[in-house]
Amino acid sequence: MSNPQQIITGQNIYSGFKQLIPLSLFVVIFGLAFGLAATQVGLDNGVILAMSASVFAGASQFATLELWGEQVSLIPVMITVFAINARHLLMGASLQPHLAHLSTAKRYGAVLLVSDANWAMSLQAINKGKQGLGVLIGGGIALWFFWSLGTLLGLYFGNLINDPFSLGLDMVMACFLLAMVVDGDKNLRIFCIWSLAALSSLLAYWYLPPNSHVIVGALAGGTLGAIWIGKKHEC
Repeated sequence: MSNPQQIITGQNIYSGFKQLIPLSLFVVIFGLAFGLAATQVGLDNGVILAMSASVFAGASQFATLELWGEQVSLIPVMITVFAINARHLLMGASLQPHLAHLSTAKRYGAVLLVSDANWAMSLQAINKGKQGLGVLIGGGIALWFFWSLGTLLGLYFGNLINDPFSLGLDMVMACFLLAMVVDGDKNLRIFCIWSLAALSSLLAYWYLPPNSHVIVGALAGGTLGAIWIGKKHEC
C-alpha cells in the first residue's frame, strides 16, 4: 500500500512543532553550553547568536570554536563543517521521493531546518502512512527556536552547565535516533542503503584520514539512495 501524498498545512506544522518540544528542551542545554564556549573564545554576543540562528548545527559549531583564534583559516573550517554535516546527504536522499511533487520553493523550504531528530520522526510518520512534512518543518522550527534560546541563555548563564557531556546528555540524541530506527520502516532497500553507508564509513575510518569516514559513509549511502529514488516497489 503506497503512502498518501505528503502535504504542508499550518495545522500539521503546528502539530509537528508540539511533538518536538520535549526533545527540544534537551537542545536548550547544549545551546547554553555553546553560548558559554563561544563567549570564552572571544566571540561577540551578536556573532554568537547569528551563528546559532543561521548555521543551526551544534556539532559543527562546537568544532568551529576549536579552530577559532586570532587568525582563522577559512578552508579548514569549511572542510570541518562539511565533514560533520555530510550526513545530510543521506537525509536529503531519503526525503527526496516525498518532496518531489512540491514546488522548488516549498521543497527547499521544507528541508531548511532539517536536523537528526525531525528528520527521523518525519520519515517514521511517512513510513507509517501518515503526514510527515509537518513534523519535518514544525519540528525543525521547534529545534531551531530552542537551540537559539539555549545559545542566548548561555551568554549569561552558561557557567551553570559548562559540560553537558559529563551528565550523559550527549547520549540523549543517540538513544532517540536508535529508537526511531528500531521502530522505523524495515525492508531490504533501507537495509542495503544503511549497510553500505556503515561499511563504507568503517573502511574509511580504518584506512583514510581522520573524520573522512563521515563524508565517505554519507556519500556512499546517499548515492545508493539516489539511484533507487522513484522505485515504487521494495527490493
